[in-house]
Amino acid sequence: MLEVKGIDVFYGDVQVIWDVSFRVEEAEVVTIIGANGAGKSTILKTISGLLRPSRGEIFFNGEAIHRLPPYSLIDLGLVHVPEARRLFVEMTVEENLEMGALRGEAKRQRERSKEMVFELFPRLKERRRQIAGTLSGGEQQMLAIGRALMSRPKMMMFDEPSLGLAPILVAEIFNIIERINQEGTTVLLVEQNVKMALSVANRAYVLENGRVVLEGPAQQLIDNEHVKTAYLGV
Repeated sequence: MLEVKGIDVFYGDVQVIWDVSFRVEEAEVVTIIGANGAGKSTILKTISGLLRPSRGEIFFNGEAIHRLPPYSLIDLGLVHVPEARRLFVEMTVEENLEMGALRGEAKRQRERSKEMVFELFPRLKERRRQIAGTLSGGEQQMLAIGRALMSRPKMMMFDEPSLGLAPILVAEIFNIIERINQEGTTVLLVEQNVKMALSVANRAYVLENGRVVLEGPAQQLIDNEHVKTAYLGV
């Protein structure tokens, strides 16, 4: 479904991603793990078109997307739930959701999609008239996920969905990601909570200093000595 081939990415004159390649198959959950600053979020921004690779290619369902504008990727079914939520904080919950369904089929299915989101997140339905900036951190993360779902995506990319959340909310968010995948949406997950990320993923890639250093089935990497020492505190 998604194939990243040998990308290099720079911020100005500074190279931060080096010859990174990986794939995500349809219906999988794939996670990219690594320390803060390893380049995980940069990879998602590059896939989303917010950054351009200086070398390499990115394909989604066989179509080259590394030169496309970010908004066009939504029409292809690829959506990005960014780090720190990036909500429209002065708009209501419902208005934020509607911003996720402004184009094409998503716009035509907006009301049906909204009910689907409210079924998944009953708290958002209770707070549909509330200003987004007044929600708790967990509720804001739910809203960011709900807004992405409004575009009726084939694949969702999550950037640090557990960031700043209490442990009980972290578990809830990961349960929701699993449910979204079980209902047919492919998931690419970037997450510093390595244990939780590996627990929901089919496969994983380990990123260090902008390079992929390990890859394999998630359960296999849980038992890898380097992963245990560097990321699981074992």
